[in-house]
Parts: sequence; C-alpha cells; structure tokens
Amino acid sequence: MKYCHLYAWLIITSLSVWACDYQSPTHPIYGYETHDPACTDGRDNDNDGLVDCMDPDCIYTSHVCGEIVPNPPDFAEENTFALCHDQIDNDENGQFDCGDPKCRALPENCCTIENTDAACSDGIDNDQNGFIDCEDFSCSQSFFIKLWAFDASEREPLITACDEGTDKTCTDGKDNDADGESDCADSDCSGVTACIEDNCENGIDDNNDGRTDCADPTCASFAGCLGPEETLAACSDGIDNDGNGYTDCNDFSCSKSEDQAILDHCASLPTEDTLETCSDDIDNDGNGYTDCGDYSCSKSEDQAILDHCASLPSEDTLETCSDNVDNNNNGYVDCNDYSCSKSEDQAILDYCASQPKEDSVETCSDGIDNDGNGYADCGDWSCSQSNDLDVVRVCQESLGSTVNQANERCSDNEDNDNDGFVDCLDWDCSYNPIVTVCEDKICN
Repeated sequence: MKYCHLYAWLIITSLSVWACDYQSPTHPIYGYETHDPACTDGRDNDNDGLVDCMDPDCIYTSHVCGEIVPNPPDFAEENTFALCHDQIDNDENGQFDCGDPKCRALPENCCTIENTDAACSDGIDNDQNGFIDCEDFSCSQSFFIKLWAFDASEREPLITACDEGTDKTCTDGKDNDADGESDCADSDCSGVTACIEDNCENGIDDNNDGRTDCADPTCASFAGCLGPEETLAACSDGIDNDGNGYTDCNDFSCSKSEDQAILDHCASLPTEDTLETCSDDIDNDGNGYTDCGDYSCSKSEDQAILDHCASLPSEDTLETCSDNVDNNNNGYVDCNDYSCSKSEDQAILDYCASQPKEDSVETCSDGIDNDGNGYADCGDWSCSQSNDLDVVRVCQESLGSTVNQANERCSDNEDNDNDGFVDCLDWDCSYNPIVTVCEDKICN
C-alpha cells in the first residue's frame, strides 16, 4: 500500500513541477473562438478582449462575420458605431467596419482597445492588428491630454506609456517610444532627473546608462570633467570635453590637430563635401543636415558643388510661395514652408498672412480643411495642439484646466466637442483618468 502512496506522491509532484514551468502565452491560442455559435453568443470565449466578430478568429473561420453586400448598395459615410458594426462596406472603399480607417479614427466606435496606459504597456497585441503596445498608432499617436496647460511641454498625454521622457518611463526598463533605446540610454530621457549623473566623480554609474562620471554626457559641464580636447581618445568619445560647444572632429582642436593619429581619425569619418555626397539625399556626415542644407555643401569652395546648390529649386519668391507646389522638395508647400512664412520679403509675409488659417473655434469645427494642408479640423495640429484653450476644447470633451472643470464638462449633458458623443459616452471622458464621474467605460 505504501508503494501506491509513493506513486501518487510522485505523480502530484511531477505535475506541480510541470505547472510551475508553465508560462502563459502573450495572446490566446488560435482556435478558441472559431465556430458560428461561439461567434454569435455575445461572449469573449477565448478571453482575448475581443467578442464575436471583433475577434479575428471569427472573421477568419466562421461563416457569420464576413462582409455583407447589399443589392442595390446604399452608400453612406462609414463613421458611426452602427455603420462600423453592420458588416457592410457602406462607403464602398474596399474596407468594411473596423477594417475601415474612418471607423478606427473614432475611438467611440470601439474598433481599437489598445488605447490605455495598461493596454499600451502589457506586451500584448490586445486588438490583434499586428502591432504591440507603442508600436500601435492607437497608443503612440493619441492627441488627447489629461489637463490643460498653456505651456505645451506641461500637457500630460492621456496615454503616458509611450512617452519616454518622464521619471517613470525613463526607469521602467522598457523602450516606451519604440525607437530602439530605453530609459537613460534614450536621448528623450536626457533631461529627466533620474537620468542625470548627479555625482560626476564617485566612480559609479549613478543613472545606469552604461556611462560613468565624466564619460556621461550629463557631466559634460561639470568643472572636474572639462579638459582639453586634443587627444585621440578625447576626439573620438562623442563628448564636448572642453565645453566650447564643438564635439570631437567638429572642434578645431581635433580637426586641425598636430597629432597625425587624430587627423587620420578625423579624415576617416564620413564627410559631406563632394558633389556626389552633396546630391544623394543622405546626411553623410551625420550632423543633421543633408546635401545643400549642410554648410559643408552650400558654402563649399568647390564651384561645382556651389553651382549644384544654386541650381536647385527654391521656395523663396512670391511666385513659388503661392503656386501650391513643394518647389524645394522639403515636404512643406508654400506658406507651410518656413522659407515662405518666415521670409524677409514683406510681400511674401503679407501673402501668407492673408491665407486662410485653421486655428479658431469656427475653422476647427466646420469640417473643412481651411488651410489646405490636407488635415481638417481636429485632424490638424493647428487645432488639436493649439495654445488657445477654447480651440483645443473643440477637440476634447474632457479638457479643463482643473480636475473639477474636467468633471463638470463630462457631466453637463452637453456635447462640448460636437463629435456626436455626450459626456461619458465620449471616449476621452470615459478614459481620462482624472475624470471621476464616468464609472462605466464605453467599449467594455
């Protein structure tokens, strides 16, 4: 009999060990919500946060979630909750329901569920669109903010998980902004208190960025770290050792050194000073300026390079600043280009001042792209990122300068941002963490 007890004990022990080694998958195993009954019961059968036809498993495997093609078609803008969940391509653009960008553009349509700090930092592709956390635009490109502040730098976004620039996100061990660098190794964290080497002579890497004391750029201005920039080591460490504003081979003490080893090092670095490198659309020397935008090209002593730069189209005359063409190919057209809007030619400035703008309550709520930059109303940053509180409020129901104001706007039974959703039925009221009057979250 004791052998039976021993055998049972061994089975239980082995199962316990196996259970301890089990790791939960990052998303439900494909196949749980895959048949017609499971895709029409209003339940999240596979516990992945997506119910019935919102779940890709149902779209791919069931017979009830495909597109319905009415005959004859009844054309309508696909931008309401009903039209975004009726399985019909109402606007006949080839995409239906939550597959249509116009449906996903409105969070109240509940097409995206990866739009909170929790969902944007859990390592899971919650909406199963192929992008996890901050790689998903619904996490990284939200323009909603918690509270109003006149200084744009003090406006905390509704989703902070993707902002690598706070004490919290610069010490969490994650690459929150998905740029390949995390915490204090990310330049966005350079001014954050947690990333400042507060003791530059203790032999300790205080901010855990892999650089100790004077090797840390945050110690560059520390008196004990300032010294000559005239050795091969000092001319190749990426630090402005002598504090004169020039680093390594950009400093004459390196580039015009009498040490041949230093000159050879500087000569081996990529340059942007030939006709080829001044016309290849590449920032060859990595100084942030490309081709003729770099003084090494535009102020070259090589006449061929100067001729090349002079031959390029410019956007600095009244004609080129008013032809609706991106003449200098920099991505900005006419008065949206600083070469026009900040011109020294008064005629150009007068012309730009006379152009329609999209920066008032009226122009940010009329459904028209008033300034012709391709973005209308709250899709235009001149509205959603304005320094005028009344203008930004057009784009956000819950926006107030205090918590009380935010709660009042979310409980006044008015559609303050005129988006068709009132109070807690508006996504930004429902999900703004400072708003306490919305107990039930929409889309839940």
